[in-house]
Amino acid sequence: MLNVKVKSKAIRLSIPVPYMILNIGITILSSQLLNKMINKWTVENKKEKEMPFTIPQLDKKELKEIVKELKRHRGLEIVDVKAKDGTEVFIRL
Repeated sequence: MLNVKVKSKAIRLSIPVPYMILNIGITILSSQLLNKMINKWTVENKKEKEMPFTIPQLDKKELKEIVKELKRHRGLEIVDVKAKDGTEVFIRL
């Protein structure tokens, strides 16, 4: 399980993210339909339409292998950020 913790002066927030939710997100983000829609939106909103810009499709198998490998390293701290105003963000496996 991925644990996201945000601490600031006003709020303390802890969000547990199960690996199943990550896998569902990978499936959605790597879908061909979403990739086509994103590329369509970038072409429509681009000011210079001379040079085409496309976002390559994400490889679902590679992303799922990354999540599988992350499961083996429980307790690993991925992000540990402390801002000058006292805000802290931790992401831990």
